[in-house]
Amino acid sequence: MSSLAELRAGETLNDIVLSPVSRLDLIKYAGASGDYNPIHTIDDEAKKAGLPGIIAHGMWTMGNLAKLFTPYHEEGFLQDYSIRFKGMVFLNDVITLRAELVEKNDKKLKFNVAALNQDGREVLVGTAVFAQY
Repeated sequence: MSSLAELRAGETLNDIVLSPVSRLDLIKYAGASGDYNPIHTIDDEAKKAGLPGIIAHGMWTMGNLAKLFTPYHEEGFLQDYSIRFKGMVFLNDVITLRAELVEKNDKKLKFNVAALNQDGREVLVGTAVFAQY
């Protein structure tokens, strides 16, 4: 897709498949975000919290989802972004980011967005509104 202006309702942006989630990704995100909750970086602390292992920050997943719109930054901007977390993201998970255009009004494009793990389970769902210039 070369331009969002060409997109029609029901069509999707190209999926983005992230590299497997690494401990270093989460350590870097903790530093950038200031979220040093140890369930995101220390195995023993995650297990003490009842988790099978460390989990990615939900906002790490949400932030990555915005990558779907990066190729279109010259056409507009994300005006609204609303998500719901549905599952946890663990080390070595491979996350696929997906967006489908559901509504096109004037210069506003509303997308259903999702992040799915390697088993096809949604870990995040929501909507994004892209406002064209």
